[in-house]
Amino acid sequence: MQYFVTGATGFIGKRLVKKLLERKGAVVHFLIRRESADKVADLRSFWGTTAARAVPVFGDLTAKKLGVAADDIKKLKGQIDHFYHLAAVYDLGADEETQVAVNIEGTRNTVDLAKAIDAGHFHHVSSIAAAGLYEGVFREDMFEEAEGLDHPYFQTKHESEKIVRQDCKVPWTVYRPAMVVGDSTTGEMDKIDGPYYFFKLIQRLRQLLPPWMPTVGLEGGRVNIVPVDFVVNALNVISHQKDIVKKCYHLVDPVGYRVGDVLDIFSRAAHAPRMNLFINAALLGFIPKSVKKGLMALAPVRRVRNAVLKDLGLPEDMLTFVNYPTRFDCRETLAALKGSGVTCPNLKDYAWRLWDYWERNLDPELFIDRSLKGTVGGKVVLVTGGSSGIGLAAAHKFAEAGATTVICGRDQDKLDEACAEARAKGYEFIAYAADIADMADCDRFVQLLIDKHGGVDFLINNAGRSIRRAIESSYDRFHDYERTMQLNYFGCLRVTMGFLPGMVARRKGHVVNISSIGVLTNAPRFSAYVASKAALDAWTRCASSEFADQGITFTTINMPLVRTPMIAPTKIYNNVPTLSPEEAADMIAQACIFKPVRIATRLGITGQILHALVPRVAQITMNTSFRMFPDSTAAAKGDKGDKAAKPQLSAEAVALQQMMRGIHF
Repeated sequence: MQYFVTGATGFIGKRLVKKLLERKGAVVHFLIRRESADKVADLRSFWGTTAARAVPVFGDLTAKKLGVAADDIKKLKGQIDHFYHLAAVYDLGADEETQVAVNIEGTRNTVDLAKAIDAGHFHHVSSIAAAGLYEGVFREDMFEEAEGLDHPYFQTKHESEKIVRQDCKVPWTVYRPAMVVGDSTTGEMDKIDGPYYFFKLIQRLRQLLPPWMPTVGLEGGRVNIVPVDFVVNALNVISHQKDIVKKCYHLVDPVGYRVGDVLDIFSRAAHAPRMNLFINAALLGFIPKSVKKGLMALAPVRRVRNAVLKDLGLPEDMLTFVNYPTRFDCRETLAALKGSGVTCPNLKDYAWRLWDYWERNLDPELFIDRSLKGTVGGKVVLVTGGSSGIGLAAAHKFAEAGATTVICGRDQDKLDEACAEARAKGYEFIAYAADIADMADCDRFVQLLIDKHGGVDFLINNAGRSIRRAIESSYDRFHDYERTMQLNYFGCLRVTMGFLPGMVARRKGHVVNISSIGVLTNAPRFSAYVASKAALDAWTRCASSEFADQGITFTTINMPLVRTPMIAPTKIYNNVPTLSPEEAADMIAQACIFKPVRIATRLGITGQILHALVPRVAQITMNTSFRMFPDSTAAAKGDKGDKAAKPQLSAEAVALQQMMRGIHF
């Protein structure tokens, strides 16, 4: 038995050829572009066969008679028992010109070649897309009844099948596979398509929410999904049967599922929150087209839609087919497969394999360099307050990753020590003495970096001061608020606004502002510090909105308590679980790599939610902690004589410290 196959290098085609070669004495001639000749050896290895049984035929789908040489046509004439045409574009996102050239003209050229070589039987692998958006049940003997063929994907699938039905002079059979996914036994798939487009959304839900939390899903039309191994096995069985001329077979799942059910099945496979409540997408159909068109005419609406689609990797047309209205009858297929042992497996039984393979091999995140080196390598990174604590730890990470790392601080001796430490580790810091609390010095420092380094690519606003003192102890210390605001807010803004024009000119730049968990929890005794950081947070939110279309991004880190020199005077913190500077530096690195709007701990977010939902309860809770822990007035005033004194804490206070990791008391 001799075969000719187009699309033999494709996902279905490779597996069909392998299945055909299992037949005794089978020889497969397969179409391949001449520039892809180097792939032949790998294909034969995949098929586990020899050159005598897998014979390449060089040509091009878009050329007349597939561009096959006259000598090859002469050799093939009268030798081919079965001609399989699988080469096509199976992609909603492909442009119309490509789909017409491949799906329509390519089929026409294939039919001409099949006639030229006097093939015994022509097997055209079409698609259920040939039915368009038919309302109701589409039978295997239906074709002209197709509706809603405006989209090029549907139109070209329908037209290519029409060419076979009207122009093919060789006995023909049509097969319409449903939406093809990976292998039901291995999960193997070659691209993201169909239901895979929603895997990123499911993954995000899993990352954000616990698996037991019920979520709202989208209920829509029915979608039909089949694994590639079923399609190949069904093709192999049916195409070798008698009495199949001028018939069509729907290679579909006899069950079929609604969109919401499919999303729920894959959510379960991914251990993501189940979609227990569904909103019927058909309700969107009641919105007049004029209203939809008017909304899409608004630039903000278009930008939000495009950003969401891009973030989730969804093609623009995908949402058009959420309310897919067609169901497919497959009684001819079931009859042809009866007794063969070939059946379509239940999606619920193999969905986990599809998910596992996608997450290990196809997840777009796997192909993006998410390393710090890939993000900041060769870029200029400025870390203010980089001579000690969090800033120094972050600077080491950036320098080690290959960034041009600039640090600044007021103490030249500390800067020199930091540079010596970096050299000992095999890299360099560039250090400048600067007082961020001095506006004139900020301007001088910014201009210096612009002149010497052309500005910065990443700005880490880390320099800051903290004062722990109750308001009732600050009536005569208003300067505490002034100096805290001067550094934490005004100094930070002065530096940031100095570099923003350069970032805008380059249309790229990222600013990381080190804020505090206290902004979320409204920590008592830190009114001066929290107010200055809250002002910075508010400014950052405004700036993020203004620069969103200019390539400039901002991240606010609501940092929990970190073991740094800033908290050293407060001896109560000796008993409090804190982050190390290295752990805090990891948060800064993540901010640069992923560029989220905000990074906050769960404790901080919980505090923010409490203040939003039950503010009185939150106030009572924070007041209890305020009264539970004593002031460290002497340390705050710089009384070194009391430096060694150890505050006496109650058992309740110690227990609360251990429970509330990282919160400012």
